[in-house]
Amino acid sequence: MSESATKKILLSGSRPTGRQHLGNYVGALAQWLELQDECDCLFMIADWHALTNNYNDTSVLPENIRNQVIDWLAVGLDPAKATIFVQSAIKEHAELALLLGMFTPLGLVERSTSWKDAVVEQQNDELRTYGFLGYPVLQAADILIYQAHIVPVGKDQVEHIEKAQDLAQKVNVRYGEVFRVPQWRLGKSAVLLGNDGRKMSKSYGNCIYLSETPEEVWEKVRVMMTDPARVRKTDPGDPEKCLVWTYHKVFTPEERHAEIVENCTGAKWGCIQCKRVLDDALKAHFGPARERRAALEANPDQWKDVLTEGNKKARERAQATMEVVREKLHLFEDGK
Repeated sequence: MSESATKKILLSGSRPTGRQHLGNYVGALAQWLELQDECDCLFMIADWHALTNNYNDTSVLPENIRNQVIDWLAVGLDPAKATIFVQSAIKEHAELALLLGMFTPLGLVERSTSWKDAVVEQQNDELRTYGFLGYPVLQAADILIYQAHIVPVGKDQVEHIEKAQDLAQKVNVRYGEVFRVPQWRLGKSAVLLGNDGRKMSKSYGNCIYLSETPEEVWEKVRVMMTDPARVRKTDPGDPEKCLVWTYHKVFTPEERHAEIVENCTGAKWGCIQCKRVLDDALKAHFGPARERRAALEANPDQWKDVLTEGNKKARERAQATMEVVREKLHLFEDGK
């Protein structure tokens, strides 16, 4: 039995929204780096999902996919350990989503938090679409088609995995063991705010991107919010009220934490000195990623080759599942 056959299958992914930032890194990528050694991982560029609430202009998708894959590879996702693929390249996702839709009560999708928030409460008529309503069904297809054991999620995504569980069990009760019932795994990651103290978001312009140069990163760290009560260098600070400290806890080696707290609370360091320590930590942490990025940029077709191979592997798995689904559901197959 191969090593991959003994590992649990894990599926995760994200929509191609462009360059990845530190929030994406601590929220998902850092965990993926550990999981790719522990599990049989599939990491998906969810481009169909990107259309559910952003269908008016798809011209940015090719560049966003490129940037996202390069960011993933640069931080250390290894195509020799994990399958990296594009959702829309695997047409079987759409076929299974269609079939699962036959088993999906309207109430199951109408209870989705995203639907209730955007369409029911905010009355966003642009999102009153079949695609947005059916988002959880497509997501269930993404998971079930790879017979995933584990799906790492944040607390706000647990309901989607529960829907996938419901649909898998509903099919299994009627037609036998068609799908593995997946389980969620809650992430342990920190939440990083943007350098202005708000949610890190591209729309706010407050992100620190993985692809930025050390000079660009420093300019964003330099203006990062600190304890508002610390007006002068001689004023003692409170790290728990300082945005910089939240970054230190993630990226600065733990053996330096006591030193940072002492110099802040004792007013021995000015905020700019504390930010310099953080900047050095970020340079050290992402130094290997910058080296990998330089190699990727020097070979502009490498990211495409990774997707070509990943799509092939994902497609073989998806096709195997769909053969079982068609047989169990007594669907017509040409030549059989």
